[in-house]
Amino acid sequence: MSQSNQRGDKATYSYVASEFYMINFEQELNKEQLEVVRNGDGACLVLAGAGSGKTRAITYRVAYLLERGVDPASILLLTFTNKAAREMASRVAGLTGGRIQLPWSGTFHHIAYRILKKYATVMGFTHTFSILDSEDAKDMLKLCIASEGIDRSNKRFPSPAVVGALLSFARNAERTIADVLEEKYPQWIEHADTLSRVADAYRRRKRDANVMDFDDLLVHLFLLLSSSEQIRTIYATQFRYIMVDEYQDTNKIQASIIRLCSSIHHNVLVVGDDAQSIYSFRAADITNILEFERQYPNARIFRLETNYRSTPDILNVANEVIAQNTRQYKKELKSVRERFTKPEIHAFVDSAEEARFIADRILELSDEGVSLSEIAVLFRAAFHSQALEIELTRRQIPYDYRGGVRFFERAHVKDVLAYLRIYANRGDTIAWMRVLTMQTGIGPSGAEKIIQAVKSSTAEDSLDRVGAVLSARGQLGWAEFLRIWNEVDAGYARGPGEMIRGICASPYKEYLEAEYPDYRERMQDIEQLAVFADQYITREGDSRLSDFLAEASLQESYTVVSGARADSTEQEKIVLSTIHQAKGLEWETVFIVHVAAGQFPSERSMRERDGVEEERRLFYVAITRAKKFLYLSYPLLASSFSMLQGPSSFIDEISTDLVHHERTDRMSSLVFSDPSDDVDDITYEPEDEGKPVRSFLKSLDDL
Repeated sequence: MSQSNQRGDKATYSYVASEFYMINFEQELNKEQLEVVRNGDGACLVLAGAGSGKTRAITYRVAYLLERGVDPASILLLTFTNKAAREMASRVAGLTGGRIQLPWSGTFHHIAYRILKKYATVMGFTHTFSILDSEDAKDMLKLCIASEGIDRSNKRFPSPAVVGALLSFARNAERTIADVLEEKYPQWIEHADTLSRVADAYRRRKRDANVMDFDDLLVHLFLLLSSSEQIRTIYATQFRYIMVDEYQDTNKIQASIIRLCSSIHHNVLVVGDDAQSIYSFRAADITNILEFERQYPNARIFRLETNYRSTPDILNVANEVIAQNTRQYKKELKSVRERFTKPEIHAFVDSAEEARFIADRILELSDEGVSLSEIAVLFRAAFHSQALEIELTRRQIPYDYRGGVRFFERAHVKDVLAYLRIYANRGDTIAWMRVLTMQTGIGPSGAEKIIQAVKSSTAEDSLDRVGAVLSARGQLGWAEFLRIWNEVDAGYARGPGEMIRGICASPYKEYLEAEYPDYRERMQDIEQLAVFADQYITREGDSRLSDFLAEASLQESYTVVSGARADSTEQEKIVLSTIHQAKGLEWETVFIVHVAAGQFPSERSMRERDGVEEERRLFYVAITRAKKFLYLSYPLLASSFSMLQGPSSFIDEISTDLVHHERTDRMSSLVFSDPSDDVDDITYEPEDEGKPVRSFLKSLDDL
């Protein structure tokens, strides 16, 4: 049996019918994994690099303990997702012939629920307490906001969704509301006292209703274990062995729960990779893994550095990138695979050219026998996918979008398009209904009145007087609509892109800010829509608004048809995904797009403490998703009329001998903000094949 077959994801077993699967640990594990399995007593930190078989190490450790007579009920195995929990349970069942189940295996929230159901009365609840889902939680927060006398239709105040996100982060990070407001929601600092009262009201209402939200499960379990020595002793005695997957993703409360549960036997084995800690926005705290040795004196450190996924060429780049971080456990991934081809870096004029290259390469790979399902395009932010989605649609290349909805199906994109639709066609009742019901004091019946009034008016009539059909409260909303409308109207002469930017500068921005926790990302989506719209204006300055809206509608309504390409099936689709959603997955071919200055790392991260290091970890995660082919690319222009943005600083950190820099063939099509700057026949003539693209960028800066 080859080494890769022995130590990959699928194990081989010798079955003894009367007893147990007898596992040949020496044959089925590599030396690094075997060391963890055999010597995992006490406090242990397993630093498991990408593609190194961490799940294998954990499940074989469990099987090893069970073979030696450890009671399954004394093993606590904690994961972060139900999918991971099911995979762990399935592998343990396979290793034990299906005869042994782990009764205490599951997510943190699942385990917390089981314990709290038993001791609910200690925490002031009854045993019949129920769990609020996210929609239920928002509904209750809405009541709490109203109880403070806040009428959101008359006053700018964060939505229940925004308030929920704020409170959740504060609880999981063990931070005060004031601290979280200052760091993450400075636009709502003026409401700090009110938000604190809303939080108190929310807590009281949950207790009165005998319900908990997801955060409560962790908070109340921690309070239960820390406040009751008797209950803590029960579980700390029962759980002789505690194992935690993805430890780098734990927050402060989860780390505290683990310490309390391991306080008697001190057998706590955590598996994770600080280089893949990318969820600080969810209150994950990298210090839990970086300071493990301080929290658990005499802890043993294991390293899983043998990578079964990627070629040495890809790992060389990954290792060099992550080596730039200062806060980390040093490690170096080593591949068991043969060398293949160097990763490639490509610079393009703009996003459209970048998208065309990727589509071309996807079709070439498909013709070479690479399954479409083995190809992924990853990006830092959702708006980076817009140009590529359009190109894939045009080429009829089927794709799945992971981690959200397709660009033209996003609510805020449809909002903005609705404003432009009524500008182009005042009879568009669907668009009218969408934009009007977003306004203060205008409900469906008020919107109907406006629509009828518009229909009975002429195109030359001013919209100012139409609002007279509304109530006094509705006229406030109509006045806000007119402010947005005037911005749209002012941008018409400069094209649909400027009309969209007018909406971004209008009260619609305040609407997004109040309604959505991720309003910044939504604003980026809208700016990207404006970039796409910029091409719909002629050299004479004529706006092609109707052409733009027609193209957007076709994109929105497009459905990938099975068999769009003769050689593809419904199952064969490439994957488009944010990097955060791609963690834990792998593909033969990976494209990482928009690796550009100001885009990746994001501008916001550069203003945050340790922000750039987390962005670099995110880049590392993206690189290590690739098995054989890796392409890094970036557009030189952020939009049709912008200045050069250049490559990301992360690309500058990669040695030129580790990658293949491809020249771009259309530099002569660069368009500068000043139309008089007509630059022709700009080409990139590197002195040698390894010369980086940034040298070319410098030559452009010198023009």
